[in-house]
Amino acid sequence: MKRIILNILLSASALSVTAAQNEYVVTDFGAQGDGKTDDANAIQKAIDLCSSNGGGSVIFPAGKTFLSGPLKMASYVDIHLQPNSTLLANPDESAYDISAFKENRGEGMMWLYGEHIKNFSISGTGRIDGNAVAFMGDELDDSFELKPVTDFDPRPHVLTIIDGEKVNITGVTISNSAYWTIHLVGCEDVAISDISLLNNLKVRNGDGIDIDHSRKVRISGCYIESGDDCICLKNRREYEEYGPCEDVVVNNCIMTSRSCAVKIGSENMDRISRVLFNNCIITASNRGIGIQNRDEGTVSDVTFSNISLDCRLFSDVWWGKAEPIYVTSYPRARGNHKDAGWRFPKGATEGKSGEIFDIRFLNISATSENGIFIGCDKPGKIDRITLDNIDLRLKKITDYTAGIYDRRPCEGEGFVNAGVFGLYIENAEGVTIRDFEVDGKLQPAFKSKSNIEIQ
Repeated sequence: MKRIILNILLSASALSVTAAQNEYVVTDFGAQGDGKTDDANAIQKAIDLCSSNGGGSVIFPAGKTFLSGPLKMASYVDIHLQPNSTLLANPDESAYDISAFKENRGEGMMWLYGEHIKNFSISGTGRIDGNAVAFMGDELDDSFELKPVTDFDPRPHVLTIIDGEKVNITGVTISNSAYWTIHLVGCEDVAISDISLLNNLKVRNGDGIDIDHSRKVRISGCYIESGDDCICLKNRREYEEYGPCEDVVVNNCIMTSRSCAVKIGSENMDRISRVLFNNCIITASNRGIGIQNRDEGTVSDVTFSNISLDCRLFSDVWWGKAEPIYVTSYPRARGNHKDAGWRFPKGATEGKSGEIFDIRFLNISATSENGIFIGCDKPGKIDRITLDNIDLRLKKITDYTAGIYDRRPCEGEGFVNAGVFGLYIENAEGVTIRDFEVDGKLQPAFKSKSNIEIQ
């Protein structure tokens, strides 16, 4: 009996040692965690050794703040932030020189990044902080000025994963991004769950989660505040080799945005399809649900269901005019801004916008200062749009002028000054309406020269 007990104790001890060997505590590698010393070298050593040894957890101990410049993520690594720990972006702009978009250096750099990695995760209940205000210009009423840039913008994106397989992000708080927060490019089998993503609502370009040329993505139970889009699906031209964006499910999220809480586009040079947004709440946003096609790609087979939202107007700094639902296809504007050369196909000086079809809006309850806008530049680009069980309450909240619909970014006039309607349609075909109430009246007050079927 004694021998059996001894063997059990030895086995338990061996398991404990094995578990410890799979944990790489960043302070053991020289990280100070004082919020002042740049701990990037120490943290990178922990990540690299963890990956090379076959995987494990890189631990950020509780109660400490780890200031850091750029860090390269690796396969088989779990970045684990213990309670009340913080990983904080170094505010020194000179630390950031790895572009988030390859040769296009005009749209931000990378802070936490990884390429061609698999089985990577971020977990815990600590915080990742992008130190946004350190990279901003002067504070305005509802935004920050952007510092002047030419072909190089040093603002860091918080997390960029390129060609990732099996990526999990759970539990953590991610905050104060100076540019996009989570950018997943060409990734497959992704789960983002139960995170709080809390950006400064005055920071322009501060997207929450950008799903770019990625597939089999699940986002659930997240709370997202962002100045720009909360969740956005797209196909950027810089990463065209990764193919379409498809098979995406978003469930049970709460969002607020100064731009568009849920958006598909505007960058889309491929195909976005088989997408479901379900059981979500959108509050105090400039625009609720948006499909904004501005490039030659298509959008199809998308369902938005069981969504409660309220919208209000903000200044023209932000795209949107309080449209609770927004479906548009207009060619992208030509221009001389810093990224104009990256928007069109190589050698082209103007673009075209693709088709949008088989889109369903089911069981949507909305309160807004403006109505739904569905529009395109030519008949036939938008077809088979269903609005089923829509309850819209038009309510004036701000002093901004209502009844203006926003086509931006587009070639030609950016705004449609048409008055407030429950539904405004421009050139779209095949719009089917069932059980659509505006201010308690069963049929919507709408304006359209298009083909509408009311059932």
